[in-house]
Amino acid sequence: MWKLFKRKRGCRGFTLIELMIVIAIVGILASIAVLQFSAYRTKGFNAAAKSDLRTAYTVAQAFFSDYPAGTVTNSNLVSYGYQNTTQVTVTIINGTMGSLTMTAAHTNGDKTYSVDKVGYITE
Repeated sequence: MWKLFKRKRGCRGFTLIELMIVIAIVGILASIAVLQFSAYRTKGFNAAAKSDLRTAYTVAQAFFSDYPAGTVTNSNLVSYGYQNTTQVTVTIINGTMGSLTMTAAHTNGDKTYSVDKVGYITE
């Protein structure tokens, strides 16, 4: 049996079986890596949406410290220094101080986050 795997003197290189095994192993590792990479990208997109929502909430609180009876809008957030991440959409559902509600989602993410008037962020 071992005589089949023994190489003749003077022959160099790999056998076809060895090359096929290496290609199969590389293919399996590549498929695992691609799946993990796409999952990490989605997590990153979701984290960007959550971070933008947290920042928008903080900026809205700064607006309410100046105008307690005011209603916050997207243009108010921008004028107070808020800059959204590319492809993240922050929507203000209710912009008053007593019932502030905002949502955020990334176009490539799979979650939508919302924040209430006390700053509690949920999915």
